[in-house]
Amino acid sequence: MDTQGIVVLPGQGSISSMSPGRSAVLKLLGGATGDSIMMFEETVPAGTKSTFHLHHGSDEVAYVLSGEVTFKIGGEITVGGPGTCAFMPRGVPHAWKNTGAETGRVLFLYTPAEAGGLLEEQQRAHRSFASMNEREVAEMCQRHGWEIVGPSPL
Repeated sequence: MDTQGIVVLPGQGSISSMSPGRSAVLKLLGGATGDSIMMFEETVPAGTKSTFHLHHGSDEVAYVLSGEVTFKIGGEITVGGPGTCAFMPRGVPHAWKNTGAETGRVLFLYTPAEAGGLLEEQQRAHRSFASMNEREVAEMCQRHGWEIVGPSPL
C-alpha cells in the first residue's frame, strides 16, 4: 500500500469494458489502498441495469454524477438524480437501473475492496461481462464475495 496517499486526476485510471457502451474507469484499486477501498466511475447508458445481487464482505456506495438512477435496496425503491448517494450494506440484496432518457455516470465505491476485485479480474481477462457465459460470471462473482440473487427487479 502507498502510505503517501493517492491522487487520481481527471482522465486517469484504467478502463474496463463492462458491456457494449458501458465502461468503468477504475480510479482506486484494492492493491493500492491496502484493500480498504476500491472506487470506479461507470458510464451507464439509458436502460442499463444491474442484477439483483449482494456482497458478502463489502459495503457499496453509489453517487450519481449525472442522469437518473433508480435504486432498489432491500425492499425500498428510490429514484435519484445528480448528487444522490446510495449506501448498500453488505448482505442486503440490491439493484440499480438508469431510468433516465440519457447516458448517466455513477461513482461506485466498495469498502473493503473485496467486491471491487470482480472488476479488476474482469479487466485483467480483457473480456466484457456480456461476452462471458453465466457460469463464468457466477464463478468470478463468487471469488469476490458477490452473490447474484436474481434478475433485476427494476
